[in-house]
Amino acid sequence: MAQLKEQKDQRPAAAAVAEAGEKRPRPRRPHSQRRPRRAPQPKEGNAPQIHIYPLGGLGEVGKNMTVYECCGDMIIVDCGLVFPDSDMFGVDLVIPDFSFVLQNKDKIKGLLITHGHEDHIGSIPYLLQQMDLPIYGTRLTCGLIRNKLEEFGLAGRTKFVEILPRKKVKLGCFTVEPIHVNHSIPDAVAFAIDSPAGVVIQTGDFKIDYTPLACGPTDLSTLSEYGQKGVLALLSDSTNAERAGFTATEQKVAAGVRNLFARARNKRIIIATFASNIYRVQQIIDLAVEDGRKVAFSGRSMVNNTAMAQELGYMHIPEGTLISVDELGQYPPEQVVLITTGSQGEPLSALSRMASCSHRQVRVGPGDFIIISANPIPGNEKSVTKIVNGLLLLGAEVIYESMYDVHVSGHACQEEQKLMLTLTKPQYFLPVHGEYKQLKKHALTAASLGIPTSNILIAENGSNVVLSRDELKLGEPVTAGAVMVDGLGVGDVGNVVLRDRKHLSEDGLVIIVATVDSKTGIQVKAGYQLAFLSPNSQQVVVAVLADNPKILLKEAQAKALRQAETDGRLTALDAEEALGLSGEQLPHRTKRISISISEELLPEGAKQLTKDPAFQDALTAWIRQYIEKEVKA
Repeated sequence: MAQLKEQKDQRPAAAAVAEAGEKRPRPRRPHSQRRPRRAPQPKEGNAPQIHIYPLGGLGEVGKNMTVYECCGDMIIVDCGLVFPDSDMFGVDLVIPDFSFVLQNKDKIKGLLITHGHEDHIGSIPYLLQQMDLPIYGTRLTCGLIRNKLEEFGLAGRTKFVEILPRKKVKLGCFTVEPIHVNHSIPDAVAFAIDSPAGVVIQTGDFKIDYTPLACGPTDLSTLSEYGQKGVLALLSDSTNAERAGFTATEQKVAAGVRNLFARARNKRIIIATFASNIYRVQQIIDLAVEDGRKVAFSGRSMVNNTAMAQELGYMHIPEGTLISVDELGQYPPEQVVLITTGSQGEPLSALSRMASCSHRQVRVGPGDFIIISANPIPGNEKSVTKIVNGLLLLGAEVIYESMYDVHVSGHACQEEQKLMLTLTKPQYFLPVHGEYKQLKKHALTAASLGIPTSNILIAENGSNVVLSRDELKLGEPVTAGAVMVDGLGVGDVGNVVLRDRKHLSEDGLVIIVATVDSKTGIQVKAGYQLAFLSPNSQQVVVAVLADNPKILLKEAQAKALRQAETDGRLTALDAEEALGLSGEQLPHRTKRISISISEELLPEGAKQLTKDPAFQDALTAWIRQYIEKEVKA
């Protein structure tokens, strides 16, 4: 006790003075000599966390969308769509469920876009219809998005911020650096997302091409720099995770297509590719000029994208080379090349309409040499095969990817994925952008490089991935899913509607269309239009119920409606177009009434009754009653 007391009595004088309540001024250092203040350090076990919420792109190819949250701030990377499966009758496209984003819209600082493909930008108009959000993208990416938003009337109110590789952007607590990567479209970038929790790198779609057509190779040095500093997590493209080796260079396509140009000789060349694949389109144009051919574009997205690419300087077409699709007939077949959409078998694309003989300007025949320069996206194989078969039946020669070198992937194969993992040295790894089998294979590749399996996570859409320097865990999941877009309706189509449409596709369908004055109920122009669609028949029979119920459309007009059977539906617009009518020809105050009836509601053997006057009269009377009731309502 005595020893302790002695030690207490020997305390520094300053402490004793302070205890007595006296204050002694302390000399201050000059400002130049002061030590910088240390940032407050989190207590042990309370390290900053970053939440990663994938809302699309996992377990599927498309619909890519990822939300990041840290310290109360949020950012979004990509906002894409996916094309519907073959059993989604009448559905135009599928977009992510935005519920979680809308619930947290006050926290979101911006939308960052890796590149301008539909599976990364296609859903942006539907999101911006519900909230305002600044968009950050490279020059070409912003141009493609602006084109899309103009169709929705949203371009004028949307803020665009053009970003450049190596130029950092501050968004709340996040500092984002774009990193140049190779892909099948110019101006593609990865994002290094720095936050208080650490750096997360999201590659976007990438490959490592040492001899790209433009923009230079992937910026491996910057990726390596981040790896040396420390990367908390890597989210990497898994599309080609099952393919060994390296993805071929784009230079290979040019050589393959050049050989096919020589083979085409005296035939007209039609090439289908992605409208956003600016590199590929430029290659085709260069080869056409080399071969002395004129170039025309078909498909709205192809026309719009190429015009925008020329305006921004990403595409160069020599003067006198470009002609309109209406001018194709003015030149011999061996002097033209038609570049078109439809490489994925989209039902309403230009190539699909050519295959079904419903394209207004182009008629395919034996004098055509058709090249499909794209790989089918998983799920689109059947649609592409159907188009190929249709073109072959018309007598055309068709070349597709499995036969010749007419396409190379824009996605990294296994060796490129290994290089990305080796350079970035991530603590945690999350494979993204692919079906489950591809995500699994990518995870195995990462494990083979020494990343502990406990640090690898195959997440799902709606997962709440919580990362810190101390741990990787899953939090409470969030709302995620698929929303179907049918025409102007967003989210109106559910499982019940799809079930009913499936039944109609199997049982047959009768559609009646009438155009009437909305006030008087008097029918306009051709009167009633009756279409019988049979799933087991390749024929479409259309009867015009006017003065003579037995009048049938000519074969040429019926061909225009065969696309309806391909789509599984027939609209009033289809019928009017087949009859040579247009909205401009109709009086004002008109109302279109579409009535869809399952054959289950009609007498047995309805298809055989199409030529029976008694049946026609009975059906006509029923239509009139329905119209009168509808007009009054």
